[in-house]
Amino acid sequence: MTFARLLFLSLASLSLLAGCGTKPPAAASNGLMDVAERPAEKALLAGIRAYDDAQYTEAEKQFRQALAAGLGSAKDRAAAHKHLAFIACTSNRMNECEAEFVAARQADPAFVLSKSEAGHPLWGPVYKRLQR
Repeated sequence: MTFARLLFLSLASLSLLAGCGTKPPAAASNGLMDVAERPAEKALLAGIRAYDDAQYTEAEKQFRQALAAGLGSAKDRAAAHKHLAFIACTSNRMNECEAEFVAARQADPAFVLSKSEAGHPLWGPVYKRLQR
């Protein structure tokens, strides 16, 4: 056997053996597109879009729908409650605003507003009061 042929067979054998030690790919995990198509997450995204477009009645409807449909992530549930708190505060429904901030914290114990959100003149004082 020539040296080149022996080298080729050795390398081919090594590459086949190397494949034996690897695990097959895991079942496809949920990617962003998979998650975004779930009813709850789809409603959350629609709520955020409506909120950003100042369509607060529609946003509130979508956030409530997202929560009712069972958002899978604690952070997503907290985000829905946070936006509902913002809407309630700007609608002068202060008891509801407070209840939504409490629900956000219950959904995700690590929930906090950003510095700019906490400084908002309408919901900032409610949020800060609940932090004490």
